[in-house]
Amino acid sequence: MRRTSPRLKESDYQRLARFRQALRHFLRFSEDAARRAGISPAQYQLLLFVRSFGARPPAVGDLADRLRVLHQSAVGLVDRCARAGLVRRRRDTVDRRRVRVALTAAGGRLVERLVLEHYRGVAELRRAIPRADVLHIPSSRARRRRV
Repeated sequence: MRRTSPRLKESDYQRLARFRQALRHFLRFSEDAARRAGISPAQYQLLLFVRSFGARPPAVGDLADRLRVLHQSAVGLVDRCARAGLVRRRRDTVDRRRVRVALTAAGGRLVERLVLEHYRGVAELRRAIPRADVLHIPSSRARRRRV
């Protein structure tokens, strides 16, 4: 049986467009906040990801994966953050070939300040997320039942 695509209503397009606009606004807000703090947006993302690993500092490869960049690009970013006194490298205690990256006290204070600032922007973004239950698209389960 041939499947037909769901019919979208004008409000579905408008809702998604509002969300995309809010997302772009949040990303610009984030970039501007990082620059006002004296770091690049990429440095802010690195600090945030380092902090998100908790007690066990990430390896450079972990950061490259989270940042969605090549390993050597992550190394360069870690270099810039280390020169700015925001992170420090240390050898892994189990595998001495691996280098782990930890925040310095200054890096920890900076990322905490930026995260607090970002949560105000997150609240605005959250309000713009289209709820799936109000979209006029049948669920995939409902489509399967009709087929």
